[in-house]
Amino acid sequence: MTRDKCLMAVLAGLVAALIFTERSVAQQQKFVTIGTGGVTGVYYAAGGAICRLMNKERKAHGIRCSVESTGGSTFNINTIRGGELDFGMAQSDIQFDALKGVGIFKEAGPFGDLRAVLSLHPEPFTVLARKEAGISRFEDFKGKRFNVGNPGSGTRASLAELIAAMGWTLSDFALASELKPDEHGPALCDNKIDGFFYGVGHPSANIQDPTTTCGARLIGITGTAVDKLLAAKPYYAKATIPAALYANNPQATETYGVLATLVTSAKIDDETVYQLTKAVFDNFDEFRKLHPALANLEPAQMIKDGNSAPLHAGAARFYREKRWVK
Repeated sequence: MTRDKCLMAVLAGLVAALIFTERSVAQQQKFVTIGTGGVTGVYYAAGGAICRLMNKERKAHGIRCSVESTGGSTFNINTIRGGELDFGMAQSDIQFDALKGVGIFKEAGPFGDLRAVLSLHPEPFTVLARKEAGISRFEDFKGKRFNVGNPGSGTRASLAELIAAMGWTLSDFALASELKPDEHGPALCDNKIDGFFYGVGHPSANIQDPTTTCGARLIGITGTAVDKLLAAKPYYAKATIPAALYANNPQATETYGVLATLVTSAKIDDETVYQLTKAVFDNFDEFRKLHPALANLEPAQMIKDGNSAPLHAGAARFYREKRWVK
């Protein structure tokens, strides 16, 4: 064999080996998806932050993480249950109801394989009113045009619980619109609705935009019905939206709310959940800087508060290594 032919044979062998190696890496790589919420909400940003940190080490663990904008908490849990999503963001009350098979999950029954990974930011229930609508308290929305949230969202389920405690139904609104979070602010400023209800971490672009653009007003959610909910539901707590956090709203706003949580299924393998959990807490200072709503998180609260479902074995393994749980 001539020298040139020999060299060509060696190069061909190297190319073949490289292709084989790339195929092997591709075959070994695992893809996981986190279901979030609307693209302008904190769920989408928080899911993106988790994936960003997880993907930093994907060459080591072989897992690539991506986020999907979805209808929110209820949709995420139902889709995890159906095996079409690996992880999902969910309000703490929706996690509780899904595990127990109550409320909107009564027909589907208990989701015994639901597993908690961690909890995140507080989500005060936030009500915004059109400046000219003459609204000073939540009860003033009776007979008004109100956005109740898109079907499949935790926001919609939580509002249903609130108005039931007040003795209302959706027919008490002149219009009960079902706009998504990225649609309700423009609708408010365009005088298509008089107000909306939204469970969200703060600060939020969904609240900032209409308060700045058309002077929308924050409305507190307090009273006897709220007091009854707080006494009966362990996943609810009082909350305050700070004064002057948003334009044209110099006052503090009293309300109540839940926690955002990240959930998965017991059917997701332990190593995947372990690596996701490790990515968050091994890069915790960076994680908290990725969105203002995450800035005040503390690990001690994130592994217990708001988590009704059992911890996934993969997450529990990491927490035991850190000696945060026994």
